[in-house]
Amino acid sequence: MELILGRRSVRVFSPGAVDAATVTRLLEAAMAAPSAMTKDPWRFVIVRQPETLARLAQAMPGGKMLPAGALAVVVCGDLNAAFEQNIGYLLQDCSAAIENLLIAAHGLGLGACWVGCYPAENSTRAVKELLSLPATFVPIAAIALGQPGEQLESRTRYQAGAVREERWQ
Repeated sequence: MELILGRRSVRVFSPGAVDAATVTRLLEAAMAAPSAMTKDPWRFVIVRQPETLARLAQAMPGGKMLPAGALAVVVCGDLNAAFEQNIGYLLQDCSAAIENLLIAAHGLGLGACWVGCYPAENSTRAVKELLSLPATFVPIAAIALGQPGEQLESRTRYQAGAVREERWQ
């Protein structure tokens, strides 16, 4: 529980690299996520170049911290690979992979922040162009990653009013 409750969106990064072996571990965690009918439609683009990180930040609302991190993992879904080529299943699968990646990053002592892309049409189009994504790829989010430059307290966001037994009313 502490790993989950301690995971927070880190938007301030300290200098320092994230090595390739660590990125592979994060991707292993992401790809361990559940997927509708085990289709695994997720695809990942690792972005390390400062110029590309800056352009990615410009393309995505809420992405201004992207250039400050060591890298970004752009999580995409391939519609051709998704169960029934359905965007709904693709979004669920990629979201599960993103959450696994975020928890793994926290567990490894890294800072991370999920920056949404889809369904914002301008962002989706700009990211597809910037990263030369195939037509069937949908960029879902970019995950800013790096050495944390801030330490945030663990917390719960549990709200009893958001829970009912058996039926809503």
